[in-house]
Amino acid sequence: MAAKKGSRCPVCGAPTDPAFKPFCSKRCKDVDLNRWLKGAYSIPVVEDDDLPAPDEGD
Repeated sequence: MAAKKGSRCPVCGAPTDPAFKPFCSKRCKDVDLNRWLKGAYSIPVVEDDDLPAPDEGD
């Protein structure tokens, strides 16, 4: 069974396979899991210590 048109694997760009959705294969699914476990995916944050102090009493 073919995946819906335009649905691509986020790892390699190949058409997805319904058995491994949203990936095309077990290999790409495992590559993505490894990236999560290694911390490759993260949301950038700004620490409070890096922010300038607010002006007081102006």
